[in-house]
Amino acid sequence: MTLSLSQRIDARIADLTRDRTVERIWAGDHSVWKPEPTEIVDRLGWLRVANDLRHELPELEAFARAVVADGFKHVLLLGMGGSSLGPEVLRETFGAAPGMLDLVVLDSTHPQQVRETEARLDLARTLVLVASKSGTTIETLSHLDYFWDRVESPEQFVAITDPGSSLAILGRERGFRRVFENRPDIGGRYSVLSHFGMVPAALIGAPVRQILDDAIAMAAQCAATIPTAANPGVTLGVALAEAALQGLDKCTLVLPESMKTLGWWIEQLVAESTGKEGRGILPVEGEPVGPVAGYGSDRVFVTYEESPRLRELESAGHPVIPLADAGIGGELFRWEFATAIAGAVLQVQPFDQPNVQEAKDAAGIILAGGVPDVMPINLRDLLGTVEPGDYIAINAFISRNQENGDRLDAVRRALARRHRVAVTVGYGPRFLHSTGQLHKGGPPSGAFIEVIDSIKHDIAIPGRPYTFGQLLQAQALGDLAALLGRDRRACRVHLEDLEAVAL
Repeated sequence: MTLSLSQRIDARIADLTRDRTVERIWAGDHSVWKPEPTEIVDRLGWLRVANDLRHELPELEAFARAVVADGFKHVLLLGMGGSSLGPEVLRETFGAAPGMLDLVVLDSTHPQQVRETEARLDLARTLVLVASKSGTTIETLSHLDYFWDRVESPEQFVAITDPGSSLAILGRERGFRRVFENRPDIGGRYSVLSHFGMVPAALIGAPVRQILDDAIAMAAQCAATIPTAANPGVTLGVALAEAALQGLDKCTLVLPESMKTLGWWIEQLVAESTGKEGRGILPVEGEPVGPVAGYGSDRVFVTYEESPRLRELESAGHPVIPLADAGIGGELFRWEFATAIAGAVLQVQPFDQPNVQEAKDAAGIILAGGVPDVMPINLRDLLGTVEPGDYIAINAFISRNQENGDRLDAVRRALARRHRVAVTVGYGPRFLHSTGQLHKGGPPSGAFIEVIDSIKHDIAIPGRPYTFGQLLQAQALGDLAALLGRDRRACRVHLEDLEAVAL
């Protein structure tokens, strides 16, 4: 007898209860995921970091007050992936409190975006926050080189990094205002409730105390003492993973306006954690809910609100997972725990990113003068291969601004209508640190459209033998080479050429 999705979920929860999975996660048992402990046992600090930061809250608040007292108005965050997306979501969710700093994130190497970001700031009154777990992130260090040459005082720089990293050493050598050394047992995409998220949150005057309290409350609901079937992290993670195992691997996020940008962070957390070994869950964020006829049979919807359209989808057989808002901190922890559970169900290691390095290595070869052997297919030919169950990923190595965003959204909607598949949009190199892992390590169901443009006004990077434009172009070509090296379907076009075909 074929089991329904709900029956499979119930059976899996029973298995997790029998195997004491939640208890073992809290005990740091790596064998929940893989026999080898590599990059698991030293990546579980996220389970308890909210408690740590709760105790440090007076110190963080005092640091923020001192920065404000010294006349700063902006904080420029230089970071990639988990180091930047969490803080950006908090800024978009809460804004900047009166009298506190406004946060601007730079996570692009496109010269136009570097220039547009700088134009938004009064550099003399800007605190530059350099965030990198490893301390070696090429984009972040290139940004640091650029702004170090343009900002007057080392007292305007702050670092967040692992203890003893090259960035920590550099920050002390150069006399940075502060070097925050984060718990080293937390991976980047699980770091939002650590210093990486809470230092910028304190600087913008976000309700850090409430964020941490909500996270701690959700952690208590996900504790080993809670019945597995009542654990909100388990139930979400099992539902997503079991759906994916049945071919419903497009996790479509339907978020209220107040939580809209949370999808940015969920996307990188879920995609990078689960997309490997030919398996994975593709989060679809920012897509408006359409009519029933517009969807294939590969969707599962996660929502925090009811609507007639969602009820129609559910009646038509599309699974809908309703969640009750537990506050931003609670949701951050819920999704972290759920993603860890999903990794266990899918039998993948959720704390590594084995295929991300492929694009980095290819970009490094190009920067050193190498020419990759790439033969992308034609855009029309690529679209002709799209079948039910596939998805289209638009990987745009262009400036992330309102005009480009509107144009890409129009293309996205047109392609989704025409092909009845999920269509995602990611900006490079930003997406390389999130969905880029799933693109290469997940199911071979993606059709990848790389969007490039012509660099008109390049920017030199002080002390480096390449410009921002050259770095961006190497990253774009490197990602294309990595995709084709994995036998993925991929093409590259200019945005106007994509619009001519799609619209």
